[in-house]
Amino acid sequence: MAATAWSVTPTGPLRGDVHVRGSKNAATKHMVAAILGDGPSRISNVPQVGDVAITADILQSLGVGVDYDREHGVITVEPHAGVTADVPLSFSGLNRIPILLLGPLLHLTGEAFVPLVGGDPIGRRPVDFHVEALAAFGAEIEHRADGIAARATRLRGTRLELPYPSVGATETVLLTAALAEGRTVLRNAATEPEVIELALFLQRMGARIVLSPGRKWTIDGVNRLRSGQVTLEGDRNEAFSYVMAGLATGGEVRVHGCAQDRLVTAISTLHSMGAQFDITDDYVSATAPHGLRPAAVQTDTHPGFMTDWQTPLMVLFTQANGMSVLHETVYEDRLVYVPALQQMGAEIELFATCLGGESCRFHDTNAVHSAVVRGVSQLRGAQVEVPDVRAGFSSVIAAAIADGPSRIGGIQHLVRGYHRPAEQFAELGLSIQPAD
Repeated sequence: MAATAWSVTPTGPLRGDVHVRGSKNAATKHMVAAILGDGPSRISNVPQVGDVAITADILQSLGVGVDYDREHGVITVEPHAGVTADVPLSFSGLNRIPILLLGPLLHLTGEAFVPLVGGDPIGRRPVDFHVEALAAFGAEIEHRADGIAARATRLRGTRLELPYPSVGATETVLLTAALAEGRTVLRNAATEPEVIELALFLQRMGARIVLSPGRKWTIDGVNRLRSGQVTLEGDRNEAFSYVMAGLATGGEVRVHGCAQDRLVTAISTLHSMGAQFDITDDYVSATAPHGLRPAAVQTDTHPGFMTDWQTPLMVLFTQANGMSVLHETVYEDRLVYVPALQQMGAEIELFATCLGGESCRFHDTNAVHSAVVRGVSQLRGAQVEVPDVRAGFSSVIAAAIADGPSRIGGIQHLVRGYHRPAEQFAELGLSIQPAD
């Protein structure tokens, strides 16, 4: 049985090389798209993470063939005739993939049932955007206590405008519109790199998709999709996280496998804090030989500062000389990891007001979505429990800076989203052992 806690002993600055694979979010969405093809699709550079394994299990439960070569990072998805329409209840709450299966299953079987979605506890993840989009395509939706059921004899293209540029809802529309009858136009859509990757994969499979300025997608439905092959781009969140691990500990981590253009906003933000970068075609790394300055950062949809980046950034703020501000505008409860950092001595104060940027959609709500961080803080070893994937990584970085050993529980969350993190950290010089 895999360890659920780690004992972390600081060993000084982290240095070395890390090779990142594709992101779990890209890999799992490509797996869903692959069930729409008329033959086996091959996805390469897949990370060895829990969410990919869960998605493989979900697809296999539906009768889809999945071959997952974890060591080499290759997944082959082979659709079969007679795929079943119901995602088993045993997958309730494990990840968010079931909601994305509604549209594809309607195309394949004319009906579908998916259990309640899961994922990290970072605020409400309303399925309303997904459900309203499917209804606009002509699906009949029924909300049940244990999930969502849908029926449709034929899905037809539609005109949609999202209330917010949701990544998941945009992916639902792309996956559904590809085989819908006629044209679909989606406005105020997400344009994150992972969404672009999914659209390009669907295009390889024969989908007719156009991205226009102003967050507008146009999809002309086709009668069939063929199989496809793709090598995933490097995970920009994992790349940033390891760059931060080097910076925060006073070392330098060279991150390979993630192109510079996927990190532009992150690089400019760290530049403003005094970081110096070494960027080549092969890797990205950063150092702070003259120390770090504080900053005010606001997360946003792409091309803004990625919400997943703010978790390791919060640890870096504790090592900057002065007061830094973080304003989270994507999720209303993303700061659930802060108490673990406070236990380790981080001087962080949380607010339900908009600080460090323009008022966001959480203005005048009770959502605690801003933080003020005082640095430089001397972090101390502690026993902490992490609530989600990103919190796990930030806690390990904090433990690497601390003045003594730490015990980090809930590490299964970290393993769910990062490729072999214990091995990667060990290669950078950090002492990590399974804890009882």
